[in-house]
Amino acid sequence: MNKSAISLSENVRTAAIGLLQQCLADAIDLASQAKQAHWTVKGTNFIALHELFDRIATDVAEYGDLMAERISALGGQAEGTVRAAAESSSLARYPLDISASSAHVDALSNALAAFGASARRAIDAAAGIGDQGTADVFTEISRGADKYLWFVQAHAHDHHRY
Repeated sequence: MNKSAISLSENVRTAAIGLLQQCLADAIDLASQAKQAHWTVKGTNFIALHELFDRIATDVAEYGDLMAERISALGGQAEGTVRAAAESSSLARYPLDISASSAHVDALSNALAAFGASARRAIDAAAGIGDQGTADVFTEISRGADKYLWFVQAHAHDHHRY
């Protein structure tokens, strides 16, 4: 860990970096899952979903940038390659054999819900170790994940799946 004049102990910084790194891996995975959906969606509401999935991928990648910068600010080294993310992501594998809009809505809803739940757990963990700044990062991320979950699930409303 790099030295820092930040007013958090090394133990707190180490724990916060671990939380951030896990969520960074999940964000990289989620962004790629949203891109997969963007590239392959077919059927009902194609253009709306195609554009929404691309927006999700872009915003989730920005969450990754936010977390990587926080890791660096705490004196850590972000591990943000696709291979590192694949080894560490807690998200379920995205199905590569789907194209129907309803299947993508279900799959991406599940991924967004898991990502949001993970971010909320990280809020509590970061606050519990006394790092309110990192808790705030996770709060921002959880709000975004919840918003996009709402947007995606709205496309399933007619099918009464949620």
